Amino acid sequence: MPERWLILADDLTGAADTAIAFARRGLASAVSWGEGLDAAAWPEVFSYDADSRGMTAGEAARTHRRALETLLAPDRVLFKKIDSTLRGQPAAETAATLAFLKARSGSAFGVFAPAFPTTGRTTIEGRIRVAGRPLEEAEVWRRDHSYASADLVEVLAGANVAAERVPLSVIRGGNEALRAAFSAIAAKGEIIAVCDAETDDDLRRISEANLPARASTFFIGSAGLAHALAAHMPGEAIDPPAFADSSKGTLMVVGSLAVASRTGARKLVAGGHVVHVPVAPGTLLGQPEGRAELGRRVAALLDAGKDVLVEILMNEEPDMSLGPRLVAGLAEALMPVAPRMGAFAATGGETASALLSRFGVNGIRLVEEIEPGVALGLTLGSLSIPVVTKAGAFGDEDSLSRIAGRLRAIREQGKISRKGISA
Repeated sequence: MPERWLILADDLTGAADTAIAFARRGLASAVSWGEGLDAAAWPEVFSYDADSRGMTAGEAARTHRRALETLLAPDRVLFKKIDSTLRGQPAAETAATLAFLKARSGSAFGVFAPAFPTTGRTTIEGRIRVAGRPLEEAEVWRRDHSYASADLVEVLAGANVAAERVPLSVIRGGNEALRAAFSAIAAKGEIIAVCDAETDDDLRRISEANLPARASTFFIGSAGLAHALAAHMPGEAIDPPAFADSSKGTLMVVGSLAVASRTGARKLVAGGHVVHVPVAPGTLLGQPEGRAELGRRVAALLDAGKDVLVEILMNEEPDMSLGPRLVAGLAEALMPVAPRMGAFAATGGETASALLSRFGVNGIRLVEEIEPGVALGLTLGSLSIPVVTKAGAFGDEDSLSRIAGRLRAIREQGKISRKGISA
C-alpha cells in the first residue's frame, strides 16, 4: 500500500481536515502553504494549501499546475482535495491535474468521490446532497457557488473533462465487479469516474477497488474519501509533539459566514468562558487606529490568561467580495498578539491561513481530529502552539465550545494527549 501522499487543497481547513485522516492512523502528516517549500523535507503525508478557493478558473488551474510541478514526487499518490459543496474551481483544477498527469505518465484517471457522510454530504445519481436535500437548496450554495448545478458530470464537462458516473448499484455490487468497472472507465483515456456514495462503507468500497493506486490514478474528494483511503495505511501510534504549558489565553477567530459557526459563537459567548470581541467591517477596512486598538485590547486579554473570541460582524446579506480585504485587515490588527497566545483556533480556511501567515507560521504538524472536519495540530515556524482549524459549515452549535475547552486543557497541561489510531 502507498505510504507517501500529496494532498493538494484549495484552502487551509480543507488541507488540514483531509490530512488529519492519515495523522490519526499514525502516519506523520503536515500541512503547509506559500512559496519556497522543500517537498523532500516533509513527512509521509504532505498537504498543501494552494489558496485557490477565491481565484478564477484560469488562475486556479495555473496555480495547481505549478504546485504539482513542484511537489508531486514520483513516489507520492495524489489526493486532489475539493470542497464537499463545490465552492471554488474544482472542475478547472481537475482538468489541470489530468493534463499534468497525462504529460508525466502518458495517461490519467481520476476517482472522484466528494461525499463526506459524517457531515451530511452524500452523492446520489451523480449529484451532491446536504442533509438529504439537493446541494442547490443548501445555505452554502445560495451564498457562494461556482456552477449552474451540482450535477458532477456536467460540472466537469464545463471544463472539458470527460466523466462517467459509477452508481450505487455498481459501488455495492462486489469488489471484483467494482474493480472491473473502474478499469473499464480508465481504459477510455483521460477520464474521471464520478462515484456515488451514501455511507462511509461506500467510500471504503471505492478505496479498496482502487488500491494500490497506479501511477496514472489520482483521487478527488473531501475528507470522507481521505478517511477511507487512510484506513488501508499501515500506521502505528506516534508520540504527540511536546511544548511548554502556558498561562496565556487562547485566541479564537470566527471569520466564516456559515450559520453553524455564527450560532456556535453565540453559544460559546453565552457560556461565559471567553471574552467576546466583535469587530465591525469598517474597522478592518479603513480605520488604522481602530485596528491598532483591537490588537492592544486582545493582547492585554491574552496576557491576563483570558480566552478571547474575535468575531467579524456581518449582516444577513454580506458583500462576499469584501472577504479578502476584511481578513487582511484582521490579520494586520492581530499580528502583534502572536507572541501573547497560548493557543489559536479559527473557522474558515481563508481566515486561518491569513492570520497564521502573519503570525510567522508556515505549517502545521497534524495530531488529532477533535470531531469530523476539525483538525488539531502544532504550529510550525515562528510559533509553536496548539492550533485548531475548522471549516465554517462543519460541526454543530457546541463545536466551538468543545474546541475552546480542549485547547484550554492542552495549554494548561502542556501536552496533547492523543487518542491513538482509530479502527
